[in-house]
Amino acid sequence: MIGIVMFFVALFALLLGFPVAFTFGGIALIFGVWAEGVDMFAFMPYRIQSIMENTVLMAVPLFVFMGLVLQKTRLAEQLLESMGRLFGGVRGGIAISTVLVGALLAASTGVVGASVVAMGLISLPVMLKYNYDKGLACGTICASGTLGQIIPPSIVLILLGDVLGVPVGDLFQAALWPGFVLVGAYILYILIYAKLNPDAAQPIERDASVSRSKEVFDALKAVVPPLALIVVVLGSIFAGIATPTESAALGGFGAIVLAVMYRAFSWNMIYQAAKETVKVTAMVFAILLGATAFSMAFTYTGGDYLVEEWMMALPGEKWGFLIITMLVILILGFFIDFVEICFIIVPILAPVAEMMGINMTWFAILIAMNLQTSFLTPPFGFSLFYLKGVAPAGVTTRDIYRGVMPFIAIQIAVLASILVFPGFYGMG
Repeated sequence: MIGIVMFFVALFALLLGFPVAFTFGGIALIFGVWAEGVDMFAFMPYRIQSIMENTVLMAVPLFVFMGLVLQKTRLAEQLLESMGRLFGGVRGGIAISTVLVGALLAASTGVVGASVVAMGLISLPVMLKYNYDKGLACGTICASGTLGQIIPPSIVLILLGDVLGVPVGDLFQAALWPGFVLVGAYILYILIYAKLNPDAAQPIERDASVSRSKEVFDALKAVVPPLALIVVVLGSIFAGIATPTESAALGGFGAIVLAVMYRAFSWNMIYQAAKETVKVTAMVFAILLGATAFSMAFTYTGGDYLVEEWMMALPGEKWGFLIITMLVILILGFFIDFVEICFIIVPILAPVAEMMGINMTWFAILIAMNLQTSFLTPPFGFSLFYLKGVAPAGVTTRDIYRGVMPFIAIQIAVLASILVFPGFYGMG
């Protein structure tokens, strides 16, 4: 039972606010030495070396750099302005344009915090100006900003591909259809809400001085360049021309080209993007090292056997395992970050899934969709914090919490549909 006790001690330490990487590493050291002695960690240097030589994980800093460069080119602002004019005449049109822009930002930048902050600064004041319901406005922005968790190129999918041993390109392809379904579900909800509550999502009167053709042209001018970058990056992976790491490097170069096109290029911008990339990458890899030590101690103390025995004894076999797994990840997502779940929880569950003959690509997509929900669930949903930090004074935390609830329900419904109808999504 030492491994199980170690697991709950780690969760408690995280809830107290201790740094993630040091929490996992420190607890692994204490319990590992207590149970097996210092010799248990003799192979730790080889584990670290294998992480350093992992070419799949090289895609993480490259995609982060691509996203940060695009974030600094005012891409979100241009997309929101042009899309807002294009869909503003539709009831709920600003919210719909926010969802579409969120999907484009997810596929091009993938930086959840940047997407939520950008749309919170630009789109939220406009929606409030036209008397949108505060909950609808806040929920739309938070949910749209988290689409980068499931729409490729997603950092979550790269981490899951490494942990589960599934090719990242396969995960990117498998995630496209669920991502589109989720975007469609968001838009359908907004249209229904606006129809039932006409005063909560009013249309904007069109500017008669601007022709419809010019609005369409402006929208295309804003959408085509990032869309071309997305097609090049993902297309090179799907066509087998480049590995995810090579396409990530191509994406970083393409982001710099777009920065030049948008007249936002400067060496200082590149320096700032590179510095932030190093910070994010260092955080991810520090957690990975701590998680490696933790999983080693967990395995050596027999925790993995206990989990396997318990999971294999669940009623319903494969379906019982999948339902319990999704519930556990959903609940943990209320309190801890997706990186910890990827590196700590998933490696414990993966062997059981393989023993049950579960399609690992399908399993990874289920987890990724579930982890997206963790960005919205109170009390520690990061998107909620990002939006609250930039929201106008009249928007309360209660408005944000109330607004995200329907979108959490939509995400869970789409997750359930992937679980029950994998064939519809090309998985099984």
